[in-house]
Amino acid sequence: MQKQAIGAPPDIELAIPRAPRAPRDGYPALAAWIAHDPNNESYVFRKFDRLSARNLLYLQSQLIALEGTLDRLDEETQESQDMELRLSAQRWETFVENAENPNRPERRRMELAELIQKKIKEYHEALLLQSQIANLDRPSSRVLTAFRNWFNGKNRYPKSRGESPILTGRAKSMLDDEKDLAALRPPTDKDALSRFLQDHWPFQDKAYPDPGDNTRHFPERHVMWAVAFISTVIAAILLIGAITSLYFVTNPGAKLGMISGFTILFAIGVGLLTNAKRSEIFAATAAYAAVLVVFVSGNLGNTNTAPKTP
Repeated sequence: MQKQAIGAPPDIELAIPRAPRAPRDGYPALAAWIAHDPNNESYVFRKFDRLSARNLLYLQSQLIALEGTLDRLDEETQESQDMELRLSAQRWETFVENAENPNRPERRRMELAELIQKKIKEYHEALLLQSQIANLDRPSSRVLTAFRNWFNGKNRYPKSRGESPILTGRAKSMLDDEKDLAALRPPTDKDALSRFLQDHWPFQDKAYPDPGDNTRHFPERHVMWAVAFISTVIAAILLIGAITSLYFVTNPGAKLGMISGFTILFAIGVGLLTNAKRSEIFAATAAYAAVLVVFVSGNLGNTNTAPKTP
């Protein structure tokens, strides 16, 4: 229902603002679904690697052609009997002054230099951008599966309404090539434990307001807290458990075997529970093994030797 504004002409009405509704279909719905992810993992887009490579090849070929033209002009300058032209190749001020004359050959060389500046800047910017894009991670299988299910209608509508891509035309195949997809915001932690909990986290909520959407989300910080707690407990167990066990064992061979076993377990734990690099895993494992060796060699363990009686 609409009400007429006070003091306004009869043909001008004041519309009562309505509550915003979730878009039903097409690009508005897809954009809204992507934006409602609290972890922003749904920002998945194509990289267009083939087109990017083609663009770089075209720019590279243009610069190669310009380079050949510049080399040919340099050879002509060296063979020319025009002393002003040869002086322009040695003195910038002379080159700029002669290039202002449209009848001088320096004018063409100046135009070529300006074109090379623009093209090489465009080429280098494209190279740097492509290097950054090439380092983007692919979306995880969990995110890609959820995205595809919603995109194709599996989680978007009730089963009675069937399944169909939310976008038509060529855009309906935007998620087909997994190798050409990039996740703008991948998970912060990529260790094995974090990935396992992210794929099987039981406490999930519905973040999208559409009643026909069955997609579930979870705060990433909850997984981070759980991983931090589990990692702390396991690290304490590996250290305290190893020292306690070595204290009660008296056989040297058994102690050596226990040190080796605990060291292997520690290295596996660091590799699975953290994002440590190989060098960091080696350093942490060496430090852990050194602690155990010092504990044993420092006569801090239980030797079970009775004092000698005189």
